[in-house]
Amino acid sequence: MKRAAKQGFTLVEILIVVIILGILAAIVIPQFTSASSEARVSNLMTNLQTIRSQLLLYKTQHLENYAADGAGEGHDEFEDEMCSYSDEDGATNATLDADHPFGPYLTSVPVNPLSGDNTVRVVNNAATVFAAPAANGGWYFNAATGEFRADLVDAHTTTDGTLLNEL
Repeated sequence: MKRAAKQGFTLVEILIVVIILGILAAIVIPQFTSASSEARVSNLMTNLQTIRSQLLLYKTQHLENYAADGAGEGHDEFEDEMCSYSDEDGATNATLDADHPFGPYLTSVPVNPLSGDNTVRVVNNAATVFAAPAANGGWYFNAATGEFRADLVDAHTTTDGTLLNEL
């Protein structure tokens, strides 16, 4: 009598396949987390570049004054002046008209991809160097100097070790 051929896998064969899959997963998963982290940093740098260029355009069109450089209300004033139509003195309007020919410079203040916040902490002092935040926020803007940065308290860094709130 002939024995029937065995069907299926042995326990050892299954364990070897599971171990190989585990090793592959251990290699691949950290690459995905690294890629998502790099994407957030790239998004942050793109947002910074966009906002800074729009701040320079605002300054050029408004007699060398930055947005929110008066004794305003910080974030709300910044958002009003950057996201609405304005005149040469920075007075804003929701719609374009003959008295408000400039802007809007941004459709809205973008969210900082590392903190999830879009508020702008505005200071107006030429002598102030970047004042570190008490907690993670959206953005930091010195209306006297035009300095615009990510407002982060955590030590987020780029791959070369540069602190992201120093970009």
